[in-house]
Amino acid sequence: METRVAVMSIIVENGDMVEKLNGLLHEYGEFIIGRMGIPYRKRGVSIISIALDAPQNTISSLSGKVGSLPGISVKTAYSNVISIE
Repeated sequence: METRVAVMSIIVENGDMVEKLNGLLHEYGEFIIGRMGIPYRKRGVSIISIALDAPQNTISSLSGKVGSLPGISVKTAYSNVISIE
């Protein structure tokens, strides 16, 4: 299986979606290298960065599911680091 390293940037503007977001991240937990969350109280948002090592379609699937949640924005950057496992 071919995997890629990627980073997903998530901005949460709707706090009601946090439980669903955490559920999705838990579902894909085996592919997550690390996670950093920053609550930006002044603006009422949370900023989350997720580092992943997963197949391209898995990363795209997670990004699509996260992006479909109301009040949540996501962008994914892919590295050129590809591994065969």
